[in-house]
Order: sequence, then structure tokens, then C-alpha cells
Amino acid sequence: MNEMKLSPIGIVHSNYSRKTKHDYLDRVAIEAKIEIYHEFVDGLFKLEKFNELWILFWFTEIDEQERQTLRVHPRRNPDNPERGVFSTRSPARPNPIGLTKVKLLKIEKNILTVKGLDAFDNTLILDIKEV
Repeated sequence: MNEMKLSPIGIVHSNYSRKTKHDYLDRVAIEAKIEIYHEFVDGLFKLEKFNELWILFWFTEIDEQERQTLRVHPRRNPDNPERGVFSTRSPARPNPIGLTKVKLLKIEKNILTVKGLDAFDNTLILDIKEV
């Protein structure tokens, strides 16, 4: 198997964690801060012109066993019929990459304040793209 190397460009700071229980509507209302590492700050140039962004991140709390799981119950609810992981938004997947559309609220130096990021505190950010 070919391997790739990814390096994070930043990290999430949020009150949202695996220990906090939120339904989907709560998660999309959460404000979070994304700290962009200093060596990537120039990549934020003119980003404030966009209201919405795609945030790609690494599910840092997914262990190797979960990465081998190819069938899941959506939303980790056993009452939901089992499906293949690629037909869900489950974080348990071979490459635990998350993708979420967020609303950009403000940028201050290397800190983006966003709304709707469904990534836990201390999640590593892989990339940002305009919608």
C-alpha cells in the first residue's frame, strides 16, 4: 500500500469534546477557534472575503481498531441499520478525515472564529478551502 504524509496547519480550540453530549443542531451552533500555525499564516491572505469555508481535519481520537471498521451504525446508534462507512459521516474510517462547512465569523491574526465546526477540541486541521 502506498503511504502519504500529512502535516497539520493548525488546531481547534473549542468547548466541544467527546465527553460533551450534543445533538446535531447544538454542534452546528457551536463557535470554535481555529489556530493556524505561524508558518501558514500567509495562506490566510484575503480569506476574510468568504463567509463560508470547508475545513478538513483529522479525527485525532480515532484509534487503529476503529480505522479498520468498515460497517457502522450511523450516529453510533445501534437502532440505526448498519451501513458501509463510506455511506456515512462516521469518524471511524480508514483515513479519519473530517470535512465540515463552517461560517467564518472573524479572523484575528492567526485565529479564525467559526460557527458550525463539528470537530473536537485539539483536533488537527489539515486544510481550509473556500466554498
